[in-house]
Parts: sequence; structure tokens; C-alpha cells
Amino acid sequence: MRVLDLQTLDAASISSTPYPHFTTGGALKADAVPSLMRDFPAIAQPGFFPIDDVPVSGAFADLLADLQSPAFSELVGKKLGMDLVSRPTLITVRKWSRASDGRIHTDSASKIATLLVYLNADWAGSGDGRLRVLKNDHDFNDYVAEINPVAGTVFGFKRTESSWHGHLPFTGERRVVQITWLLDESKVAHKRRLGKLSRWLKALRAKLTA
Repeated sequence: MRVLDLQTLDAASISSTPYPHFTTGGALKADAVPSLMRDFPAIAQPGFFPIDDVPVSGAFADLLADLQSPAFSELVGKKLGMDLVSRPTLITVRKWSRASDGRIHTDSASKIATLLVYLNADWAGSGDGRLRVLKNDHDFNDYVAEINPVAGTVFGFKRTESSWHGHLPFTGERRVVQITWLLDESKVAHKRRLGKLSRWLKALRAKLTA
């Protein structure tokens, strides 16, 4: 692995409450972080973008290669108690957040597991923009963990009917890479189509309200 520290990931404690998940800091090799910050894609709009739709180079390309490796899927699958190596993946990247992002959700049933890699140099002390592992679908204050989205922090979880998560409203730069394992290839194509439609509608709405 050029960028990911699999030993740190492997050592992360797994929790089953309220759904299988794990989080840890230091999941990126320390000497790779400055290059990753420098090579993060130049994205101007909010929202998640598939990696095929953004410019990728340098250390960021190395991170994507690590995330797509069978060894990484095997490790995450082992921690969550499921087979991920045989599942297709979709990797998306976000640089900017809107106030409307972060609403409480569980992820769609087409997803079976997700892992987030954060790449922010630092973060404010407030809870705004910090992902929370929630016990229900309506209360941000009823949570078991809060994730500090600084560079090297990861959060992985198994999608269930109760895998509630989200963050308090935040507007600004919030860098994150998301890898999702899906049921089959048809679900990957469907997610791509939905994502493009959603981004087009949001861009149109922004123009109309400008």
C-alpha cells in the first residue's frame, strides 16, 4: 500500500452498537498526507462526484489504487463480517458541503458497506460537519460516536435498516473520499445515473435562485 496504513485499520476496534462500524485515526501514512492534500481534486461544486468525473493525479491516484485493491476490501470485509472482495465498488469524492447536506439517513438498500476517508487539515471544535453514529432517524443528539474529519480518519460501516448517520449542517470545504460496496454491477450503473441527474438538478436550481 502506498498511502493506506492497513495495520492501523486492522487494529481499529469494531462496534456492533447500534450497527457494525469502526473508526480510527492515522489510517493514512504520515509522510503521504501532505501530498494527498496537495493533489486533492480541484472541485468547484458541492456534492459527491465519481472519480471518473474529476481530475486525478499524484498521491490522490495512489490513494484510489489502494482503495480499489482486493487486500483493502478483504480487510474491511473481515472487520464487518462480510465478503466484500467479490462485490463491485463505487468511489466518490467531495470537497464542498452545503447547509442541506448531512441529513440523517441509513444509505440505500443497494449498498452493503461504506467507508469514508477524511482529508481535512483541521476542524473546528463545534459538532458542525462531524459525522455522528446515530441511534435513530430523528435525533442528532442521540449518538454513540462522533467522527472528527481530519486527514487520516476513516469511518467504515455495514449498511442495515438502522445504520443511521449524518452530521449537523455545515457550509464550506469538507474533503472526503467515499468507497461503497454494492450488491452488483447494475447498482453501480444506477448510482452513477442518479448522481449525474442529482448534480444537474442542483446546478439548475442554483442558477434559478441566483
